[in-house]
Amino acid sequence: MPKKSFAELISSPGMPVLVDFYADWCGPCKTMAPILEQVASQHQGKVKVIKVDVDKNPAAAQQFRVQGIPTLILFHKGQPVWRQSGVVPAQQLSQAIGSVIQ
Repeated sequence: MPKKSFAELISSPGMPVLVDFYADWCGPCKTMAPILEQVASQHQGKVKVIKVDVDKNPAAAQQFRVQGIPTLILFHKGQPVWRQSGVVPAQQLSQAIGSVIQ
């Protein structure tokens, strides 16, 4: 199966896509990981979560002007509808997803 392009991944039909821009060396990114897992399991089947390592995918990070990590961007039909930098509390993240999947 060929690897999908970033554009293909974020325009998942009918399902919003939450992209976590992170790096392995980033402390706050490690803090964010279990929060993301929790929120992803709460919204299982309703949102797709993709992690993008900014060191390995600088073009994707540059395309969306990611300057600090972690940066979370929620895409709906390929368009960014919400974004937040830094560690985001589970409740806030859940609300952002909820506003798109209703």
